[in-house]
Amino acid sequence: METSRENELQDALKRLLEKGQDVDAAAVVSMDGFVMASVLPAGYEKDRLGAMSAALLSLGERTAFEFGRGELAQVFVEGAQGYVFLIAAGEEAVLNAIVRRGSKLGLVLYDIRNAAKDIAQIIESHLQVEYE
Repeated sequence: METSRENELQDALKRLLEKGQDVDAAAVVSMDGFVMASVLPAGYEKDRLGAMSAALLSLGERTAFEFGRGELAQVFVEGAQGYVFLIAAGEEAVLNAIVRRGSKLGLVLYDIRNAAKDIAQIIESHLQVEYE
């Protein structure tokens, strides 16, 4: 069952990278930092990506709460060479997408959000099967 979920998540990430050619890498990370699936180029350490995602998510959630901004929807990091987006994929996971500088962010973000919805559905469908 786990392999099926991992394959479906992997396929969703591959579709994102094919659709959004400005997305260099993507991963589905659980709220505790476990990488559930990833499409990463050489040189990226998935365990490190998972740990950093969990830390950013935790800090973002706390910041949103402390300043009365409600439930965290996304974390956006801008660097000299591009961007990192962390977007909720349901209640169980987050989609981490690494995007090139110079991208049309509105279009890329649209694709990332749609992928996050697909990923949330995949995870939810597998959770329902586990509890039946």
